Amino acid sequence: MLEVLDMAPPPPPPPSRHPKGGHGHGGRKQPLQSSVAQPKAETAAAAVVPPEGGKRCGGGGGGGRRRGGRGRARPAVEPRPAPAPPVRTVIGPPVPSKGLTFCRRPGFGTVGTRCVVKANHFLAELPDKDLTQYDVKITPEVSSRTVNRAIIAELVRLYRESDLGMRLPAYDGRKNLYTAGTLPFDAREFVVRLTDDDDRTGVPPREREYRVAIKFAARADLHHLREFIAGRQADAPQEALQVLDIVLRELGNQRYVAIGRSFYSPDIRRPQRLGDGLQSWCGFYQSIRPTQMGLSLNIDMSSTAFIEPLPVIEFVAQILGKDVMSRPLSDSNRVKIKKALRGVKVEVTHRGNVRRKYRISGVTAQPTHELIFPIDDQMNMKSVVEYFKEMYGFTIQHPHLPCLMVGNQKKANYLPMEACKIVEGQRYTKRLNEKQITSLLKVTCQRPREQEMDILQTVHQNGYEQDPYAKEFGINISEKLTSVEARVLPAPWKVINGCKVNHWACINFSRSVPEATARGFCQELAQMCQISGMEFNSEPVMPIYSARPDQVMKALKHVYNIALNKLKGKELELLLAILPDNNGPLYGDIKRICETDLGLITQCCLTKHVFKISKQYLANVSLKINVKVVASQDWPEVTKYAGLVCAQAHRQELIQDLYKTWHDPQRGTVTGGMIRELLISFRKATGQKPLRIIFYSTFYIESRKYGSNIHLFIKELALLSDALIFFGTSRPAHYHVLWDENNFTADEMQTLTNNLCYTYARCTRSVSVVPPAYYAHLAAFRARFYMEPELSENHTSKSSNGTNGTSVKPLPAVKEKVKRVMFYC
Repeated sequence: MLEVLDMAPPPPPPPSRHPKGGHGHGGRKQPLQSSVAQPKAETAAAAVVPPEGGKRCGGGGGGGRRRGGRGRARPAVEPRPAPAPPVRTVIGPPVPSKGLTFCRRPGFGTVGTRCVVKANHFLAELPDKDLTQYDVKITPEVSSRTVNRAIIAELVRLYRESDLGMRLPAYDGRKNLYTAGTLPFDAREFVVRLTDDDDRTGVPPREREYRVAIKFAARADLHHLREFIAGRQADAPQEALQVLDIVLRELGNQRYVAIGRSFYSPDIRRPQRLGDGLQSWCGFYQSIRPTQMGLSLNIDMSSTAFIEPLPVIEFVAQILGKDVMSRPLSDSNRVKIKKALRGVKVEVTHRGNVRRKYRISGVTAQPTHELIFPIDDQMNMKSVVEYFKEMYGFTIQHPHLPCLMVGNQKKANYLPMEACKIVEGQRYTKRLNEKQITSLLKVTCQRPREQEMDILQTVHQNGYEQDPYAKEFGINISEKLTSVEARVLPAPWKVINGCKVNHWACINFSRSVPEATARGFCQELAQMCQISGMEFNSEPVMPIYSARPDQVMKALKHVYNIALNKLKGKELELLLAILPDNNGPLYGDIKRICETDLGLITQCCLTKHVFKISKQYLANVSLKINVKVVASQDWPEVTKYAGLVCAQAHRQELIQDLYKTWHDPQRGTVTGGMIRELLISFRKATGQKPLRIIFYSTFYIESRKYGSNIHLFIKELALLSDALIFFGTSRPAHYHVLWDENNFTADEMQTLTNNLCYTYARCTRSVSVVPPAYYAHLAAFRARFYMEPELSENHTSKSSNGTNGTSVKPLPAVKEKVKRVMFYC
């Protein structure tokens, strides 16, 4: 495990009124406003740790816990009883203006072997110029950022040398303009004429006139940013950081396709085909961030799917997987290509140098040779084939294919497929299929050295030293990766102690799996369980039972009752289920029925794994079976987790049932909730109360979502606890200690967290995040099958319809036998 030292904590996310870094749609931002926002909670997991022979980390918990500030720029001081400080003496780091503070760091860790690692951060020099913010209002209002940028670019081209006083402004695409220094005016209105390139309706381009009002808003003093980096200010000056980020993104917006906080281009790396008319484009994520080492530009490589710029007929052939030149399309194939092409932008190829662009709204129900349309008010009709021949001298070669419908659906225009080509640079926003995901992973999977070279090449290609906007604002970016001190923590010794499975059965819900194949798979799995150290009976209690997916309840109860009779009252310990690869609601139905009705532990296996038996797959399944039947590993108590879930309203982020009180007429004030239930469960399992409770909570925050190879923002702890992997580059997890009544030392907290990463029950390797966080996600997702059984195991989850304040149907109770084990694994 790798721990990165001396890292600064990340700035809090931007205020919620400005989504995606503050580039909001509504109203202008309040100038130079600092803020501390709570990150969005996603899943919480409690690890209840048993006593360890009387040892108490840091002297145990208790009152009088230190509550100092964040300590960004200097090592935290060891806690000590503090008498009243003398006048003008500063105790600890500064406290944020809103009083929200992280737990003070108790010191720095020393365990492990020290080393130096490279981080994908490039140090930047703070500009020595004051920044000025201006409000921008464009009339008529434009919703497209691309058009807004084009308008401002034309304004700068026309007026920079005159009215703008040679200033080169940076623009956020909405309502804010920034300059290094001030413009020669406080408020002025400009007129800009721009050729309209709106291709949604197919109307010929025309020149439009826009009025642009620019008005002084505020001066952005960088003094607060310097104070923050130096540790003399606790609040991160988000607005100043955002201005610098906009400046450094200005040239990228002109050169590349911007998606979120990333830029993509086919010129960064040659696009790779993903299949079905898609290709991957390489890109990079870019963000300016404050660190203890100063201002830093974080660059990370990324890839995403784009629609391949093919002739439409070739695209259709890839979608259908067959030649479409010779025979008409069936109705089902026509519907398939209609879904694939709707909203896609195309350009015509039958008019020489005239490459008009259109957006597809649909596909005609008739083939091209049957299509006619009125050519005048007297409703004189002409066929599409005749029109293109007479108007453009273009002979349609494939009249058996349908036409594309473009423009206004009420008065659609028809374009032959063979006369259209897909416009380059359109991101694919729908869900990728399994083959495409596999292809994309192969493209993005890089060893660290390869990724380092790509990042360095990207920085060199971006040419920040020649960037006119960076020069204008006085920002200098280093071209060298930042070196950071780190430590390699020792790995714990992990041994798996096997459980006993004497009574098991198997149901085959897949029609494509013969009984002999299912029987062979079960025998291979039983052998792997035995090799893994489990006492696993080679024979099931009954022959493999085959059933139809639409009779899942009947089949499960049938097997349950037969096993109950054969075992004469003894319980069936495990039920294997073979499922079709596309199983719809079947997976969720099995889990819901077995765990809340029959009290059975189940393990589901997809058909593709039954036919293509992999030793690694069998090993992973045997681990899951072991922990489901009884969670027994070399640290038996530390690796057992009681799973508890509750239902609450949609978009309600805080766990409502974590701790609650209510008034009972007989008992008075009563306490309860998930924490109490977990404590009771712990006492039943161990016969004692826990000495410590460690609460690992996961959040969706920017540094976790995009991330750097080694985060420079992490003051508290950055753990790279992944096992050595064969492909790709491991990414660190980012931990903040928010509150610590146990008084853990840095080494104790880091070692505990690292060791836990080696105890994940579903994997033979270490994992990147502590297992209780993973288990919480698994348990929460499992519970959704109880409410939404139509979700399959690999299906994208859907949001519930509940809103704040609405009642939520409680979850069905899990059977006691199931609740005793880690059934959600």
